[in-house]
Amino acid sequence: MEIKQEKQNSYISLAPIGDLDANSSLEMDECIQDWLEKGESNFHIDGQELKYISSAGIGVFISHLDEIRARGGKIIFSHLSASVFDVFKLLGLTEIVTIVKEGAEIAPHF
Repeated sequence: MEIKQEKQNSYISLAPIGDLDANSSLEMDECIQDWLEKGESNFHIDGQELKYISSAGIGVFISHLDEIRARGGKIIFSHLSASVFDVFKLLGLTEIVTIVKEGAEIAPHF
């Protein structure tokens, strides 16, 4: 898996490419941790090229959620495929994280 990273004005955009599963979740975890250590607390996860996410992949985001919120930050997901969105919905994450359809919809949230 590859992760495109881009610093925007008020948030960090991370775009995983491929599958986010037990094998690749460590890479995403380290990526988020690196940005947190640099003082960032707002994250946009662009799922446009995310083909599959497992519970281990979702666990990465959940493991950082408390720290992000404690810093006054947010994590927002966009461009999720129907199958990836279904995993979020099945696990009840649609109730605790913000998911928007298009990337342009994220700016008002930060």
